[in-house]
Amino acid sequence: MIFNHVQIKVKDLGSSKLFYDRIMLALGYDLVLDIPETVFGYGTSVHDMFEIRQADEDAPLSHAVHISFNASDKKSVDEFYRIAIENGASCNGKPGLRPEYEDGYYAAFILDLDGHNIEAVYAEQRE
Repeated sequence: MIFNHVQIKVKDLGSSKLFYDRIMLALGYDLVLDIPETVFGYGTSVHDMFEIRQADEDAPLSHAVHISFNASDKKSVDEFYRIAIENGASCNGKPGLRPEYEDGYYAAFILDLDGHNIEAVYAEQRE
């Protein structure tokens, strides 16, 4: 991974943790950091991690965020989308091929509980 970690801030850490526990499991990512009421993260280690932190009460959240996670196959993308929608996310693009991005680019997009644009992608050509 090019980053050590990427972080987003959320308004309700507890609800977001329940939400991300479910969708990150569908993509095969482990919980690697969990400091109650402060921050949690998923990835392969704390040096390769997607981190979610509690926002300050009066701080605005950025909704221009778009984060894409690699999935191991199309089924994982479908599962990510299904679980996300069942747990309160909004559809921002149903699972399907996106040839305008790349041949074999299969992705789904959701808006999480705070409106962050989260994507899961399986790209056949990269194998």
